[in-house]
This record gives sequence, structure tokens and C-alpha cells, in this order.
Amino acid sequence: MGIVAWMMRISTRRSGALAAAVVLAVAGCGGGGGGERERAPAPRAASPSASPTATPLPEPDGKLAKDPKGLAQDLERTDRALRLAVDEWVRSDPSRTGPPDAVVHLALRQQRIYRVLAKDDGLEKRTRDLLPGGVAAATRDNTVAVRKLLELAKPEDDLGKFRTQEPLPAGVLRKHFGDAGKRFGIDWQVLAAIMLVETKYGRIKSPSWAGAKGPMQFLPATWRQYGMGGDIHDPRDAVMGAANYLKASGAPDDYRRALHAYNPTPLYVDAVQRHARRMKSDPRAYYAYYNWQVFVVTTRGDVRITGPGARR
Repeated sequence: MGIVAWMMRISTRRSGALAAAVVLAVAGCGGGGGGERERAPAPRAASPSASPTATPLPEPDGKLAKDPKGLAQDLERTDRALRLAVDEWVRSDPSRTGPPDAVVHLALRQQRIYRVLAKDDGLEKRTRDLLPGGVAAATRDNTVAVRKLLELAKPEDDLGKFRTQEPLPAGVLRKHFGDAGKRFGIDWQVLAAIMLVETKYGRIKSPSWAGAKGPMQFLPATWRQYGMGGDIHDPRDAVMGAANYLKASGAPDDYRRALHAYNPTPLYVDAVQRHARRMKSDPRAYYAYYNWQVFVVTTRGDVRITGPGARR
């Protein structure tokens, strides 16, 4: 799972598809105005006392180990605690309650570790070799997905371009993915992975550098053809439009072809498929991804612009 974002400047070649500014592990889309941060009314978070974690929560920007053993121990410990915290949250109905502090902080910790590993192939392999099978497989998929999207990233120093907002509740978005998937025969996990990569579940409100808009990042011309008269900025309408577009582009028979039509670069296609695979393997991955925050790559280093203690 994962989660930390970078501004992705994809080739303007679209084959009539979407021109998205792809984001990862909380991603950033270019364009837009004023750097304002907007907050939609959010459901009240589940009580921190309900958290299954007995130890203090990790600090949002707390120091990470630099050696494989330390990273492996941290990742395994974080993964275990995050699974328990997600289970507790899901039992309380994530359509009505926001994520508990435990889920927010642990998912961010996990995301930050994946980002570190994504930037160093050798460190990633040595760390993964120390992990148990299930955690190792998830680490591989998430690290590779992050790495591929980083290959598309270009530094963006003007953080004022990024407008952010709170996403809809995780359970509400999950229902939108499921409804669209059933209507068009598309795996809900693929739709969820696209929104993760594009806007971190709608956290990024700004249009992309190419003019793509909404949580699924449609070009207006493409939206007019596949949006079925809906609102490009409405999450439910956007997910339905994306499912419609994927279906018309070859899914579910050929997801790679459909995703390439959505954003014509193999790096993007592979990243989306790896995140979708994680959600198929363990549905809890979706709730962890939902809490990945937006990071922007700048010439001064990575800057996180959403989540606890975010800087602007």
C-alpha cells in the first residue's frame, strides 16, 4: 500500500485519453491557484482510545532507520499495528467515522518507509530479504509502484499551485468504486488505485498542468465523451466516468491496454496494477492507501502538504 506523492508530468500524448498529473503516496497535481487548503466537513474520527496500539504513535516526521535491519523491523512492526488499527476502524463503519489517529499515523509511517526504499534498489532488496513473506510481497509491489511514478516526476517549487481538501469518507468512496465496478464490469480495486495515484482520493483539488480536472483527472474533452453528463468534480460521477472509459478502452479483458489509454506510459500502468493487486490480496490495503498523504518533489527535497503537521 502506500503512499506519498509527487507531481507527475506525463507526456501530452494522450491518444484521446486522460491527461493526468499523476500522484503517488499522496500525490500532487500541477496547476491551479492560490495554495489554499480547503476542508470539507469530515466525519468525526474514531476515538483514539479505541486504537489497538498500546505503544505511542509514530511522529509524522519521525526519524527513519537507514539500515536494512532497522527498516525491516520498523516496517514489520508498522504493518502489524496498521492491520489491527484498520480492522478496528472498519468495525466502526468508515462511512460514518473518520480514520483514527492510529491509522493516520501508521499509514504515513508505512508510506514514508516505502518512499525511502523506492529510491534505493539495493537497500530495498536487503530490507525485503529480512521480511516475512506477506510483508515482503506488499513491500515489493508498493516500492516498485512508488519508484515507477518517481521516474515520471519533475521538481515543482511553487507549492502555491496546489490546492488541497479533505477526501470523502473512505467507506463512501469504497461504495462508489464498488457501484461503478458492478455497472461496467471493472474491478473496484483498479478504480481505487487510479484515484490513489491521480489525486490521493481527491485530496488534490487543483487541475493538472495539462488541464485535467477532478478526483479521477479527466480532460474536459474526454469527460464530455465518457462522463455521461455528470460533474467532473463529483467523486461518484468521476468514478463512473472512469469505469465507463476503461470499459470502452478494453477492460476487463485487457487492463493494460485500458490503463494505457487512460494514461499512455507503461510506468503508470504498472504502478496502478501493483496497487490494485495489493488491494485484491488484502482489502485492508485500501484503507491504508486512503490515508497516504500528498508529497511534492521540489528542488529542495520532498515536501508533504497534507496530513498531520503538514507544511505549506
